[in-house]
Amino acid sequence: MDTMVGEGCTKKLELNCNLPVSPEQPFGSWIVSICPAYCDTTRAMCFCGQGTKYPNRPVAEACGFKINLPSQPGGPKVTDWTKADFDNIFTTNGTKPGWCNVNPEDAYASKVKFKVECDCKYDCLLGQFCEIPTVCSCLNQCSGRGHCRGGFCECDRGYYGIDCSVPSSISPIQEWPEWLRPATVDLDDKAPTSSDLLTIKAVVKKKRPLIYVYDLPPEFNAHLLEGRHFKFECVNRIYTDKNRTLWTDQLYGSQMALYESILASPYRTMNGEEADYFYVPVLDSCIITRADDAPHLRMKEQKGLRSYFTLEFYKRAYDHIVEHYPYWNRSSGKDHIWFFSWDEGACYAPKEIWNSMMLVHWGNTNSKYNHSTTAYWADNWDQIPSFKRGNHPCFDPAKDLVLPAWKRPEPGAIWAKLWARPRTERTTLFYFNGNLGPGYENGRPEDTYSMGIRQKLAEEFGSTPNKEGKLGRQHIANVTVTSVRSSKYYDDLASTIFCGVLPGDGWSGRVEDSMQQGCIPVIIQDGIYLPFENVFNYRSFAVRIQEDDIPNLIKILQRFNETEIDLMLANIHQTWQRFLYRDSVLLEAQRQKKLFSVEDDWAVEFSKLEEDDAFSTFIQVLHYKLHNDPWRQDIAQAKRDFGLPNFCLKRTH
Repeated sequence: MDTMVGEGCTKKLELNCNLPVSPEQPFGSWIVSICPAYCDTTRAMCFCGQGTKYPNRPVAEACGFKINLPSQPGGPKVTDWTKADFDNIFTTNGTKPGWCNVNPEDAYASKVKFKVECDCKYDCLLGQFCEIPTVCSCLNQCSGRGHCRGGFCECDRGYYGIDCSVPSSISPIQEWPEWLRPATVDLDDKAPTSSDLLTIKAVVKKKRPLIYVYDLPPEFNAHLLEGRHFKFECVNRIYTDKNRTLWTDQLYGSQMALYESILASPYRTMNGEEADYFYVPVLDSCIITRADDAPHLRMKEQKGLRSYFTLEFYKRAYDHIVEHYPYWNRSSGKDHIWFFSWDEGACYAPKEIWNSMMLVHWGNTNSKYNHSTTAYWADNWDQIPSFKRGNHPCFDPAKDLVLPAWKRPEPGAIWAKLWARPRTERTTLFYFNGNLGPGYENGRPEDTYSMGIRQKLAEEFGSTPNKEGKLGRQHIANVTVTSVRSSKYYDDLASTIFCGVLPGDGWSGRVEDSMQQGCIPVIIQDGIYLPFENVFNYRSFAVRIQEDDIPNLIKILQRFNETEIDLMLANIHQTWQRFLYRDSVLLEAQRQKKLFSVEDDWAVEFSKLEEDDAFSTFIQVLHYKLHNDPWRQDIAQAKRDFGLPNFCLKRTH
């Protein structure tokens, strides 16, 4: 099927799989999408194609090319990207390692050979031979009003929008989504039921803040989702062979969760003139993971830097909304919202959008680390030209917000109420489990990983031997600092009083782990804000330790008395749900309930949760800012009811 783009949908979309060819490189130089078989140019994805028994079977990466055996014993196999392996992948001879004509039943029964380098990486397919079609992952699953095509919604007649949630004039009002239906009308209790409607006093309620979501071209979102070469990229869920939801560990899945919640929210408006905020849905979680994976996502002009490449994407989105919409100049972009989910957040935001509100996971104010902190060179932003980036910090607590990372729903942990485990059952004083750098087996090789903070912690309190067989200088029995991943990680956290929150290549998801298991977060990262820290009173449930005080960590923690510990644990009990995306999970639960009579455990347990979650907190912060941002002070003030517990609010006097 052809995909049309451009003004009036008159241009056929052409996304090639291969880079320019040459006699030396007949399929072009290597790129993730490289294809010797049939290239679907609507997605830049490689398939077996017509003339084979299974034309829709993916031929991903090394699958379609010659594989050279190791040059020495124990060495790796090497793919020759200049030579297609047609003799094998297209063979009908069961004694040769085939692929495109291999019958799955015969292969599973070991009746025929198959090429082991071929596998099922693409979304919408499962099984060793991609023989099981499944539901694809789309935003809000197309709201039940369209077909999900690998991440792109093909909407039913009468509906449009990235998730098919917007009805056209031909759609009956009874089928409109709740967020678009007429506002609630409250009638006076004394109003007669049979009187003239024109004489009845009524109040029309609209939920503020009202958020307008830009309908950007698909290159910024839908096409990024649709062309994923690895099904787990960008998304927070895929689907099983029974079309049941399979939640992922993709930490960047929060971007999809928030986007879905906004799209389905009663705070959404289609009228930009009445909007309080404007959400610009660029998916950097897809841009960075897919950088250089297809010719149209090539980073040649960005020096191979994913950070620079992402900046250019956001700049193009800015150019688009300024050219096609009238809203930016209303506030010079101050009422616009952009989400940067990657490791160093908005450090590489283009200078043109810095007036806006940035949603990030990395609240680096640059008060200490005024440079890129990642140990991964391709994400380093120091080399981005200043005329592109400007000289802004990574995070401004006066206007920006740190959001929690995505965490896979764990129904067992909620059912067991690990977050509520009492102080008497928390026998470990301090706990940190994670990569500890080059001094440990399988550790990251860079000395700059975690800005050296994890390494300093391990040098003092390491509880498992490093490569030299040594423990930390101050190791004691009730302190765990280890790089050995525990099979009962969540239970370990729930058995601990204080849990370490240290950076990785930028942010890590440790504060979410701590809060969701009821462990007091111990934050060791100077000048860097954690989720909601610029609006919550973190001192009520967390501890901050300066990096220079790492040698004194245990002495500092031992100074807290039982009353102080109990109070912080009690505050965590009231706050922990704000660190998970329950709204997104329940939206999926509602969709699944329409398909299956029996609910999954995650749906049952999450439906029992009643406190405000990350999305509710985000909305409450927007409401607070609506009435408190200095640049809005000339706007009529409404009643200041922010929906946050008093102990959470940061005192401003």
